[in-house]
Amino acid sequence: MRKILFVVSGPSGVGKGTLVKGIVDSDPTIALSVSYTTRPPRKGERHGVEYFFVSREEFVQLEEENGFLEYDEHFGNLYGTPRKYVFDHMKRSSVILEIDVVGGLKVKEEVRKAGVPVILIMIVPPTLDSLEERILHRGAETPEQLRSRRERVNFELEKSDVYDYVIVNDDFDTALSQLKSIIETEQNKE
Repeated sequence: MRKILFVVSGPSGVGKGTLVKGIVDSDPTIALSVSYTTRPPRKGERHGVEYFFVSREEFVQLEEENGFLEYDEHFGNLYGTPRKYVFDHMKRSSVILEIDVVGGLKVKEEVRKAGVPVILIMIVPPTLDSLEERILHRGAETPEQLRSRRERVNFELEKSDVYDYVIVNDDFDTALSQLKSIIETEQNKE
């Protein structure tokens, strides 16, 4: 079975995190990449599980040491994909990474240099209206964050043509089944 880095991207609120959790919970051959962030943990989040929570100084030091495959800043907080963590896990299993489109394209470039197969999977909403409804229903964003997220949606959806697969998340069970099928197909290719 091939070891692959699966990168799952899509606009905020499209359900990619729930789909990734569904894969990780049901497939022991997939390890979840855990990102670093400078934002404080939310209620119930644990260091090393949802994120590695570090100070800005620690994050910058890791970046200067080439410790990230990619990193970016969102709403004043830094987020990064740890190079060593991903490559260490890929010695044993495939890895799935939930990340934005810009980060996904950076990771693909970085990991392919190392000769590791990367599959990009874009999760898209059935309609833009349904996506906005999901984001509003979460009620977790400030009005400023909502405006910023809306501006990013079109940019991210325009990048779907450079992704290997696109899944429309209209029905969770169908989307999860499609994601599982893609992973199985890619892992079993010769």
